[in-house]
Amino acid sequence: MKGRKGLIVCMVTVLVLSALLAGCGNEPAASSTPVSGQMDKLTLQLKWLDQAQFAGFYVAAEKGYYKEQNLDVTILPGGPDVVPSQKVLTGAADVGVDWVGSLLANRDKGQPIVDIFQHYQTSGLYLISKKKAGINSPKDLKGKKVGVWTGGNEFEFRALMDKYGYDNSIDNNRDMTIIKQGFEMDTFLNDQLDAASAMIYNEYHVVLEAGVKPEELNVINYNDEGVGMLEDHLFATEDTIRNKRDALIRFLAASQKGWIDAVKDPNGAVDAVMKRVDAATTNREHQVTMMQEVAKLVMPAGLDESKVGFIDEAKFKTTADIALKFNVISKPAENAYTNELVEEAVKIKK
Repeated sequence: MKGRKGLIVCMVTVLVLSALLAGCGNEPAASSTPVSGQMDKLTLQLKWLDQAQFAGFYVAAEKGYYKEQNLDVTILPGGPDVVPSQKVLTGAADVGVDWVGSLLANRDKGQPIVDIFQHYQTSGLYLISKKKAGINSPKDLKGKKVGVWTGGNEFEFRALMDKYGYDNSIDNNRDMTIIKQGFEMDTFLNDQLDAASAMIYNEYHVVLEAGVKPEELNVINYNDEGVGMLEDHLFATEDTIRNKRDALIRFLAASQKGWIDAVKDPNGAVDAVMKRVDAATTNREHQVTMMQEVAKLVMPAGLDESKVGFIDEAKFKTTADIALKFNVISKPAENAYTNELVEEAVKIKK
């Protein structure tokens, strides 16, 4: 009898536990992670090679912010032969990083891509020259050898040329010799170019690191010339925004958090950067300098951190107006950006 009672007690205990577990299965989940444990996969295509230009995304990955949002995010480096819009349009990536001028030009051609997160709030592009070249202003560019990046990076230059009444074409320019510049500064340092394109956070400092002093350079700042255009942003196709809306919102929440951390702790951000860079092409000191300059573009003075990634309507309009005025696009831009996703993203409890 004692054995049977023990057996009955065990059976009752099992039944009670089973009932309790079944009841728990009907309660709301404490986490957003599905019962299956599978995470939503997203692929991010960067505009260029791994470097501090994209530090906020690395920080978000390194600190587990994407995983906290139930996301499995793959970050793909770009390069000279990588066109982010093509990767996104073909489905090879869900989200891409590019400049707004490129987005506007692509959308003008009928490509259904939309700016969903503007992490750079101002242009970081310069046109630099050595003082001995005698280029004190854009008026002095006539007859000079000028290095210009193409592949969607040339629109600010073309706008500048139009402003000063120059031929704004890249091929067979009648006013100056336009040279399609590589993504290095050797041709400029060796005086094969009179003026060269340079980002404030990268190539400008490459020139300084090569021994050229700031006082030996003249700088044409596209912002000061009134033709600066918004640059690095996240974009997705209209279909992806419809079909993966929830995942994109969580992705933006984690990305914003990563960028805020990167701005506040540049050295910590570079720790994450250095795990991804090609050590043969850069060093920590350069990446720290880059991160410090990038921080000024992401969170300029006066911008509240809660607004990181938001598209400023006035700045976007200025960029679109410049694009239209200087023939980057053929008609006014419509529905090219949305703040709806990032507005939802900031509501997610961290």
